[in-house]
Amino acid sequence: MNELATTNNRDLVLRSFNDDLYSRYIAFIDAKPKTIETYTRALKQFFKYTQQHGITNPTREDVIAYREYLKGTCKATTVQNYIIALRQFFKWTEQEGLYKNVAQNIKGADISKEHKKDYLTGKQVKIVMSEIQQSDSITAKRDYAIFSLMITGGLRTIEVVRANVEDMRPLGESTVLYLQGKGKDERASFVKLPEQVEKAIRDYLRCRGQLKGNQPLFASTSNNNHNGRVTTRTISGIVKEHLRAAGFDSDRLTAHSLRHTAANLNLRNGGTLEETQQLLRHTNITTTMIYIKSIEREDNPSESRIANLIF
Repeated sequence: MNELATTNNRDLVLRSFNDDLYSRYIAFIDAKPKTIETYTRALKQFFKYTQQHGITNPTREDVIAYREYLKGTCKATTVQNYIIALRQFFKWTEQEGLYKNVAQNIKGADISKEHKKDYLTGKQVKIVMSEIQQSDSITAKRDYAIFSLMITGGLRTIEVVRANVEDMRPLGESTVLYLQGKGKDERASFVKLPEQVEKAIRDYLRCRGQLKGNQPLFASTSNNNHNGRVTTRTISGIVKEHLRAAGFDSDRLTAHSLRHTAANLNLRNGGTLEETQQLLRHTNITTTMIYIKSIEREDNPSESRIANLIF
């Protein structure tokens, strides 16, 4: 490797995260927009920290102190993402001969593998869906179709947003919806649409009139984006609104809770681990196993068994 830059050059690099350096780094990682956004936010936060603390030549100890600072102000997932971004950045600066890698092997945060969102029971799902059906408006039909799809197929909000009319098509004896998942560039996976879900979607689509195949499956009803593609924020708001209206107002119940609900309902009603992995489109089955462990712990009667012996 070439000899590292001089101290003066290193000072310049770390005092000013200039456009040229940023562009070079982003071009190097060749990342998707969401990753670029995260890395930009993470690196700007670090450089702000170094400026506030008068640090011109960051050391390994400075990076560790920065991590501890983040732990006191951010969620564990944010700390983890920021430190990962920092490790990658300093790995690159060393490769480019700009600055030594002072973040090598520094750990982020200890993140629990337990799910951070709650899920609904089958009875609670019926209550929410009944609440949505109280109106016969096109908005209610859309919301009912979205909720039905997410609860049976375990869809992520981004998968709902990206869905087009033409993505719903027959496959064998089933009607399926092809999905462009998180971090994916094409629609390679699909979910089967139960008869009730397909009917709900088609009832909604009929209300929208004649549609082209490349139009969004679910459209916005807002004044500033009427008939345009809904956003992930819109989907989250729709789900949250109906959860609250049905009496389930909790910070731990969100749009992502519907994905957890799909997994739990499937596993508790005869679905296998492998079937649930396919349903949720998990690349690694160990991710799906978290649901099994959660159910096993939930059903574990140990505390009551001990209490019955004592009291």
